[in-house]
Amino acid sequence: MSTTPEPVLKATGISKYFPGAIALDDVSLTLHAGEIHALLGENGAGKSTLIKCLTGAYKKDAGTILLEGKEINPRDPQSSLALGIGTVYQEVNLLPNMTVAENLFLGWQPMRFGMINNREMVRRSKQVLSEFGLEIDPTLLLSSYPIAIQQVIAIARAVELAGKVLILDEPTASLDRDEIDLLFSVIRKLTERGMAVVFITHFLDQVFEISDKATVLRNGRVVGTRTLADVTQTEIVTMMLGRQLEALERKGNGKQVGDTILELERVGRRGDIEPFDLILHEGEVVGLAGLLGSGRSETANLIFGAAPADQGSMKLRGKPVRLDNPRSTIRLGFGLCPEDRKTEGIVGDLSVRENIILSLQARRGWTRPITRSRAQKIAEDYVKKLDIRLASLDMPIRLLSGGNQQKALLARWLATEPDILILDEPTRGIDVGAHAEIIELIQSLQEQGMALIVASSELEELIIYSSRIIVLRDRRQVKELSGDDISIGAIVQSIAEEEVANQ
Repeated sequence: MSTTPEPVLKATGISKYFPGAIALDDVSLTLHAGEIHALLGENGAGKSTLIKCLTGAYKKDAGTILLEGKEINPRDPQSSLALGIGTVYQEVNLLPNMTVAENLFLGWQPMRFGMINNREMVRRSKQVLSEFGLEIDPTLLLSSYPIAIQQVIAIARAVELAGKVLILDEPTASLDRDEIDLLFSVIRKLTERGMAVVFITHFLDQVFEISDKATVLRNGRVVGTRTLADVTQTEIVTMMLGRQLEALERKGNGKQVGDTILELERVGRRGDIEPFDLILHEGEVVGLAGLLGSGRSETANLIFGAAPADQGSMKLRGKPVRLDNPRSTIRLGFGLCPEDRKTEGIVGDLSVRENIILSLQARRGWTRPITRSRAQKIAEDYVKKLDIRLASLDMPIRLLSGGNQQKALLARWLATEPDILILDEPTRGIDVGAHAEIIELIQSLQEQGMALIVASSELEELIIYSSRIIVLRDRRQVKELSGDDISIGAIVQSIAEEEVANQ
């Protein structure tokens, strides 16, 4: 922990606006020398936007940034680096076809008689690397070393160029435990040298293992900053999700479920999701709860065949099946509304009508095209049923509001009359009215006997319509809740891996 009274970096009142959205609203962050400061929040919380404002990738619309007491306004990441702020991302942003030494000194190579002094560059590279605990050959190509070593090399370069503040954005996402230990030892050495480190990750265990403080963002605003020695993981999870540990009334879950429709036994995908069991019944909603990176989307994509399982067995209505690609799962009666509707769901330049019939056409096969008149009738029916607000079915779907885009995606799958519908964050980023309508639709589909799997960070929603809730953490299932055991408190404490109160 820092004993320096003056912060190395102090950002105050940072705001950033995009058309129709406030990405950051009066955000402040203070970093001290020798401190590891975690920056936490779910998708869309504002972490990336804040980092881009601090490093000049975005121009902030309001606020001030003080570096060692002097106001700075970096124009771009290069000017930020020159001022003393370095950033290392999950995907190593170096050149694998160049040597380690060339990567370390790219842009500031030692020169002799107007030419690059390779001997001096190699000598200085060895010296720099040894300070980071790496005794490797800097004349070899960067690609000859594992990702963890490449991460340390990227950090070494950033530190040598910056030297005051180091921002690490998801640096451990693709590392195993030994590699994480190596990285953490490097980070600790940097703080001993007086550097301030920002650590962005969705692995809470790692946050508590290495960080001194944490600032939590939600919906573009700071929820709070905490000294981690004084709080529990449950408190941090609650801050991130914006939930209090109190049960809300659950509705519509006394309904008797129907026959078993899907059985998964020890199904998993190496590197994505650990093996799990799942039994799904007609007229049942199974909720998937967990923080960003817990495995919610990976589970949804695995069941749909978008990222097929490489282990385990599957049965659909008692018969063995392989869910190994979306085309086959669509024909078997599955549908999936993905988390990122703009890049993985809608086809922005196609009309609303064309987007609605897309999955039905794929299910029929492209040799049996749906006629224009039938497509119009299908689209009109679902526009009316789901109250999709639009000027014309011919308009590009990208021109619709977020809520209406989401309802059009739901219409796409409902047109196929699926037996199993998988929804990944179905109410994210939509207005309050559409939000309520989609929740009512989920309840209506359940009452009609459809089986649904819903992955969501909106815990109030999950506990209202879910028959059961599977809690995930670090890409594995850690708890299954049903009946009276379903509550926000039980979910949050399961995520935090702490003993559930009164159990």
